[in-house]
Amino acid sequence: MSEQGQKSWFGRNWLWFIPLTGCLGFILLIVLGLGAAFFGVSNMINNATPVEYAIELATKNELVIKNLGEPIEKYGIPSGNISLTNDDGDVDFSIPIRGNIGEGTLVVRGIKIDGEWVYEDLYVRIRDTQEEINLLEKVKALKSI
Repeated sequence: MSEQGQKSWFGRNWLWFIPLTGCLGFILLIVLGLGAAFFGVSNMINNATPVEYAIELATKNELVIKNLGEPIEKYGIPSGNISLTNDDGDVDFSIPIRGNIGEGTLVVRGIKIDGEWVYEDLYVRIRDTQEEINLLEKVKALKSI
């Protein structure tokens, strides 16, 4: 009587194991790729000059601080678009911001001409009251002095 050896686990299950791991690996690559793309775009928008400038103005504005509290910080995902071509471009997006008292939305609209940003709209809309605080008024007043 001859003894027949039992096949290993892989020998018994290779027919379903290889296609399943291939499919799962492919799905994992797609998910990681989409996550990296989303993170890269989100990081690019958050570190763009108009965003940094708008956040700086909002954190120094007394009316914004009075309505939202301190510290004012970004949260959530900015929405809108930013388009850059060499030294020209445009920006139109909103950034959710909050302080320890309330929340609001920072709206930024502008164009970039020859490397210089010109802002058409730059204001904070307070969520509770829907009041809009123009952040450009003080900047214009300071430039005219």
